[in-house]
Amino acid sequence: MEQNLLTERPNEEEGGAHQEKENGSFGMESLGRCLSSFVDEGSTESHRYYLSRRTVLEMLKDRGYSVPSSEIDISLQDFRGVYGQNPDIELLKFSATHKSDPSKRMLVIFCGLGVVKVGMIRLITVQITDRDSLTGLILVLQNNITNQAMKALDLFKFKIEIFQVVLLQIDYGCIFLLFFVQRGQNVPH
Repeated sequence: MEQNLLTERPNEEEGGAHQEKENGSFGMESLGRCLSSFVDEGSTESHRYYLSRRTVLEMLKDRGYSVPSSEIDISLQDFRGVYGQNPDIELLKFSATHKSDPSKRMLVIFCGLGVVKVGMIRLITVQITDRDSLTGLILVLQNNITNQAMKALDLFKFKIEIFQVVLLQIDYGCIFLLFFVQRGQNVPH
């Protein structure tokens, strides 16, 4: 036996929010104002960098690096206020030291839109001013990296991790699982 569901909604004069129309749809007048507050009118590029930077900061904090919560919790609007609608990747670069071992320092560098080639790796080498105190490097790429550039990275004496901006836009826990699944390893508990 089918149950007949009541589909009437009280109208706004009676204290309700919406009234169903004869064709089964609801008036979008009040919904439009509500939904429009969720529309991001800024650049896609700044949003990508915002999400990827936040994910890297969370990842480093989880690994025991000293990362201020204020850096992680910055709003998209405040991020754009600091870095602009088209962020300069030089300004996005940052480093973090490990809480329990301040001699461990991780550098994070964001690469631009182009394919990362050996020339870009040379520029990164020049950017690293204090190599002796550096124990790791995270490169955040928007595009691919050539085989020659990957070989050039082998010359560094510290661990290098490479992440795609696209992957950093999803939840950090998903990245962790994806890392182990791609390598055919069992996920640690």
